[in-house]
Amino acid sequence: MTDNTHIPDTAEDDEISLLDLLQTIVDNLRLLIIGPLVVGLAALGFSFTIPPTFTATVKFLPPQQQQSAAASMLASLGGLGGLAGAAAGLKNPADQYLAFMKSNSVQDELIERFKLQERYEAKFKDDTRKELTQNARATSGKDGIISIQVDDKDPKFAADLANAHVDELQKLLARLAVTEAQQRRAFFEKQLSQVKEKFTEAEQALRATGVSSSVLKSNPTSALAAVAGLKAQVTAQEVKVGAMRGYLADTAPDFKQAMTELVNLRAQLAKQEKDEPAAAAGQGDYVAKFREFKYQETLFELFARQFEMAKVDESREGAVIQVLDAAQPPERKSKPKKALIAIIATLAAGFALLLFVFIRQALRNASQDGESAQKLAALKASWRKAIGKVS
Repeated sequence: MTDNTHIPDTAEDDEISLLDLLQTIVDNLRLLIIGPLVVGLAALGFSFTIPPTFTATVKFLPPQQQQSAAASMLASLGGLGGLAGAAAGLKNPADQYLAFMKSNSVQDELIERFKLQERYEAKFKDDTRKELTQNARATSGKDGIISIQVDDKDPKFAADLANAHVDELQKLLARLAVTEAQQRRAFFEKQLSQVKEKFTEAEQALRATGVSSSVLKSNPTSALAAVAGLKAQVTAQEVKVGAMRGYLADTAPDFKQAMTELVNLRAQLAKQEKDEPAAAAGQGDYVAKFREFKYQETLFELFARQFEMAKVDESREGAVIQVLDAAQPPERKSKPKKALIAIIATLAAGFALLLFVFIRQALRNASQDGESAQKLAALKASWRKAIGKVS
């Protein structure tokens, strides 16, 4: 019986509390309606004093030239192609160009070109970069198209600054392409000169044996050439793995794949050397010299091919950016959105007034209750005491 009597009391208390809340809202309905409307109208009027902001947009396709060059390099050089192409494996190539546009090199050129430090009234160049980053946004869509949006109070200036991002990115890519090609050319030029000396020495040593190719009927030249070529591929793969250690961890997938290829090439070389026919009497010295000659010849061809490709890349102007839509001075402003400002201000004022009404009613109810009134008086005294100590 006791439980049955308590359950209706609790339900009745909840019902009374809900009715009290509704009654409080009805009693203050005029304040809750007129107050937010006044605040919303004031916010709408204030939005007319905010200077309009215009947004210009330029869209372009990321360069595809570097990716195709890397693919042709890999196809022409086999195992050695990873020296220049392994590091370029990005999940999304557009991310690299987005990072380029946020670099200090591009931003500093834009700052000097458009006098942005004076326009943004920034004391330091670092502050100007931060302001430029806020006003210029670069994004990449799923379709691979990169968009640059620039905000400014002047629509023509916004369009010019957006298009200038593409121009400065083009200059940076051209500079980086030449620098990278110069480094590759210098590297392979050094390797080519070293291999050329050893190739010449191997050729002279082969001629010094005085043995003609007709002596190798029992030990075919093709077998020796195959072993020498495979040995050259192993050397090239070792150079590739050594270069990858400089920018990849041992657990990286590309590095593991390169190591697997190296192990397979070494296994093939060991099998070829094991199955290689034994040299006949008097042929041992010639066989060793011929094998060394073919080995140096294969390496020389690989490095010479890569050296020529590096020279061709060095003579190019770099990757070409294809602009899909150039930025035009916008006809309509993008900010401020007056209606949105008025709606947000109205909702915020309504919520604040509703909270104020509930708190005020709760304080009134507490003052009417004797025990609650004593607690409220003690709380006020403590609050005044705390303020007095602070002051």
